Amino acid sequence: METSAYGTDANFGGRTDRRDTSRFPVREEVRYRLLNAKGLPTSGVGKTLDMGSGGILFTTEGRLPMGRPIEISVNWPVRLGGACLLQFVAVGKVVRSEANKAAVEIERYEFKTRGSNGVAAAAAG
Repeated sequence: METSAYGTDANFGGRTDRRDTSRFPVREEVRYRLLNAKGLPTSGVGKTLDMGSGGILFTTEGRLPMGRPIEISVNWPVRLGGACLLQFVAVGKVVRSEANKAAVEIERYEFKTRGSNGVAAAAAG
């Protein structure tokens, strides 16, 4: 897996990404849910475009509001102990947004186990 600072997505909405952290081109299903979203569409699905220790870039079903708290869940591509399906669940805020993609700055995260249907079952640890 190669590392990048957004690789081919180095220009997001006309702005150059200046992050020092590595980004990994992970392509997995993501589910997102806006927190405290009164009267707004509150959830959607997309695909991750890349991930790093501080954030995630992913496709969206529409433009997400800037600065809004959000929870994102990603089906993790590696199994715990080679057998147990995992889900990466993070809370953060929308720091960039376009019509069909957004970047979220991660504030906290955890891994949860998930059932064969892809839904998180319980906290792992």
